[in-house]
Amino acid sequence: MAEFNQRSSMSPRVATGISGLLAFGVALSLLGFYSFSDSEAFSTLGAPSSSLARPWAGRLTDRPTVSTSSRVISHGADFGLAGLAVLTSLGLARRRGVFTRRQGGAAPSPGSMSLVISPKETYDTIVAKAEYLSKMSLLKTLHAAIMGGAYVGMAGLLSLCIAGNFNSPSTGVTSLVFASLFPVNLLLVLQSGGQLFTGNTATMAMGLIEGKCNLKHLAKSWIVAYIGNIIGCGTLAIVASYTGLLTGATAELAVKMAMKKCHYTFGQTLVKAIMCNWLVCMAVWLATSAQDLAGKMVGIWFPISMFVAIGFEHSVANFFMLPAGLLAGAPLSVADVIFKNLIPVTIGNTIAGALIIGCGFSFAFGSLGQGERGSFRGLVRLLTGQAAPAAKVPVAAH
Repeated sequence: MAEFNQRSSMSPRVATGISGLLAFGVALSLLGFYSFSDSEAFSTLGAPSSSLARPWAGRLTDRPTVSTSSRVISHGADFGLAGLAVLTSLGLARRRGVFTRRQGGAAPSPGSMSLVISPKETYDTIVAKAEYLSKMSLLKTLHAAIMGGAYVGMAGLLSLCIAGNFNSPSTGVTSLVFASLFPVNLLLVLQSGGQLFTGNTATMAMGLIEGKCNLKHLAKSWIVAYIGNIIGCGTLAIVASYTGLLTGATAELAVKMAMKKCHYTFGQTLVKAIMCNWLVCMAVWLATSAQDLAGKMVGIWFPISMFVAIGFEHSVANFFMLPAGLLAGAPLSVADVIFKNLIPVTIGNTIAGALIIGCGFSFAFGSLGQGERGSFRGLVRLLTGQAAPAAKVPVAAH
């Protein structure tokens, strides 16, 4: 205990709360022990002689009597459970940053208890991820994309099986069930190191703007992730068909969704794809800002369930849904799937990721919003050619 006190510090408010919790647990245990040790007051288990308890005391008198040793053991167990609860609380508090290790007598860090990092820190983290992705080999990028597509396919199959067999006449209820289940895919992808084309559109765009990667790196990431996602999602669709899962109500829902996705005009599908990847990239942003698994799931669940429930278009999700619909018997051709859905959806997803999220957050927290570009007045000066010239960097003499 002394070693723990030397290495850790605890705020007075937390110390007071923990001390009160310990005192409360000990008081309850002692009170229960002395109350139950009175054999006259409690002739049987929980049968008090008080007149206030007489209406229900008779129902307890039929129970077998309990020996004093059993009562002692029971109260000892209660006290042990109370102590265990306190120790568990201490452990959780220490893991969450309530206890901060001191190094050389330094004061605790003010941000040690934060479970969410700031927007600027989130942006910097994603830019660092872009640099990391740019250095990955082509084979590793392909593997990560295949795994990412497979997780999207698994979540899509889960949603089809549950929502399709929900036996509800309401389309809204079916959509709600589907939207509630589908977000698990992004949690699996992000926490396992998988890659999705849709997320990479924003990540690599930020890295390009900040000079952490070049156009070659961006193109490799986008193209390889796109191909890998098709392989992963398509394989899951084939597995679902081969194992007999695309039958009955599951197959009916898959056919219905495939037909609906290929029903709209090019422009409508394009706009729906832009809105979709805006939300998907925001889910990645929120998951990056959260520092614990529960926070990441919350950050993922709401934006992903939102785009699914609304009916926006996600290219990677469609890599599974459309093949699943074709394998389930949808009256569509491969050309219908490509030209009526995948092409406009891919373009729309790229616009949202690279421009709305990538450029937008770079303007807010990165280099695009620095200097004259960060204000209306400065922007007018730039457009009219009145901006002050950039400061010259002195060249060191050799």
